[in-house]
This record gives sequence, structure tokens and C-alpha cells, in this order.
Amino acid sequence: MTAALNLALLLLFPVAWFAPLMRAALLPVFGMDEISVITGLQSLWGSDPALALLVTFLAVFAPYAKVIGLALVQFGLLAPRVLPALHVLGKLAMADVFLIALYIVIAKGAGMVTVETAWGLYLFTGCILASLFLGWRTAR
Repeated sequence: MTAALNLALLLLFPVAWFAPLMRAALLPVFGMDEISVITGLQSLWGSDPALALLVTFLAVFAPYAKVIGLALVQFGLLAPRVLPALHVLGKLAMADVFLIALYIVIAKGAGMVTVETAWGLYLFTGCILASLFLGWRTAR
């Protein structure tokens, strides 16, 4: 069961990357723009490549590498001694959720910007937390 749930994350993570994390607008009268992990990364690559590289690692590579590594351990294709490294990858992925939450708080504090959380934020956070839980269950 743990292995099947872990493999489901291979499908859910890409959905979460393209799902709207938040809606933002300078003034809500003009409509809200939806921001996803992918659209946020596209924006960052144009303005701050170093930050874009960090966020790409935290949001895309770390969680996906952890899920793949965990699947390899679960199917006996990778030694269980790599589990501590996989746990670190999961914690790094959680850092991205923190960055997104921090961005929302800062944007709301600016006063002129309207920001609303969207369903993709909950999906992305749920995927990260599920990955952490499944890693813990596999280690036990």
C-alpha cells in the first residue's frame, strides 16, 4: 500500500506544479492572475536566475527525486541506507512550501495587492506531507 501511494505521487506532483497556488492582482477589479509553481518559475528565470535555480531544485527536483528514490528502496532496487538522504530531500521540498507561504504573507502586507490561496497550494503541500509520511513509514 505504501509503495502504491508513493507511486501515485509521481502523477500528483506534476499536477501540483501546474495547479494554481494563488491568485494575485494589483486591484481585484481587473481580475486575478493565477500563479502556479511553473508560472512562478518562468517569471523568476527572467528576473533572478539564482533564485529560480534554488526554487526549481526545492519545488521540482527534490520532491520528485525523493519519490523516485523511495520507490527504488520499496522495490529493493536501492539500499535502505539511503533513506536518511531521502528524508533530507523531503525536508528541502518543504522549504518551498514555506517560501510560497512567506510570499503570500508579504504580498498581503503590501496593501495594494490582493492575494488569495488556491487549491494547488493545498495539493502541493499535501503531496510534500504525504511524501514525508511515506518516507517515515518506509523507514519503519
